[in-house]
Amino acid sequence: MKINRQQLIQSIRGKKTSREEEYAKPFFKWAGGKSQLLYEFDPRFPEELSSGSLNRYIEPFIGGGAVFFYIIQLFHIRRSVICDINTELILTWQVVKQDVQPLISILQGLQEEYDACDLTGQQNLFYQVREDLNREKPVFDYTSYGEHTIKRAAQLLFLNKTCFNGLFRLNSKGEFNVPFGKYKKPNIVNEKNLLMVSDLLADVIILHGDFSKCLDYIDDRSFVYIDPPYRPLNKTSSFTGYSQDGFSEHDQVRLFDFYKKVHETGAKVMLSNSDPKNENPDDNFFDDLYQDFLIERVLAKRFINSVGEKRGFINELIIRNYQDLGKKVIR
Repeated sequence: MKINRQQLIQSIRGKKTSREEEYAKPFFKWAGGKSQLLYEFDPRFPEELSSGSLNRYIEPFIGGGAVFFYIIQLFHIRRSVICDINTELILTWQVVKQDVQPLISILQGLQEEYDACDLTGQQNLFYQVREDLNREKPVFDYTSYGEHTIKRAAQLLFLNKTCFNGLFRLNSKGEFNVPFGKYKKPNIVNEKNLLMVSDLLADVIILHGDFSKCLDYIDDRSFVYIDPPYRPLNKTSSFTGYSQDGFSEHDQVRLFDFYKKVHETGAKVMLSNSDPKNENPDDNFFDDLYQDFLIERVLAKRFINSVGEKRGFINELIIRNYQDLGKKVIR
């Protein structure tokens, strides 16, 4: 079947398409997800993906996986490796891969319970699930896989679909602390999509750990997309709570060292990050760090600010170690 690129992008972005049922899309709502930038990314992906000479895909910060779902469904990829340091996130990806039917069953029960409640009851259910999740964290066995793993993944997906703005945020104790979202009829299950995602993940290697863990899987037939927690635009805009340890400026420098090592393997690599010049035109942090590579600025919409009028368009960076831009931007 020939994939329609525009319909694939629209499906991943959660928009209705005439053939939407054919495409898997992110099952996690994810702050900073890249579905909105797929139109900018598409013409910047290496031409070798289309020809098949690049057939290995690596993503060290998988997050919600918008770029992964695009790449894996559009191109002939023989091997995929996805990774993240966020334990809860990776746990959920593993469960969707290995035990999607039991996961769906638990989510269906939560959906029925939620739908049967009024707003107060829905709020009580949300906070009860959140309390259960956080209470179990100190004693939860992340080293083994079983029914307890599937239950926790269901709790995380339930909270993700019913919390405010679909945020995933942890406090310094590693506790999920996003408040109730007041959605009357959220799609908590989305069974069809979960089944398609599970099929796609069948041969995908899922790693938990630091981005550097991916280096052993990268060679000159690889395309690597790097989407780290963004460097804060200012002191009040930091959103690094996707893991309890955050992601510091020192980590951004470590990531640059990783980028160089990936480049040295002969792989094609693309990285996205916030543009500090949005706030300070004299901030050359990334321009200096990646001065030997191709740096572009593209417009992206900021969604996660709690103040509505501050959710405008800002520049984001796309940094590549190759020059290709032979395709037109899809519109």
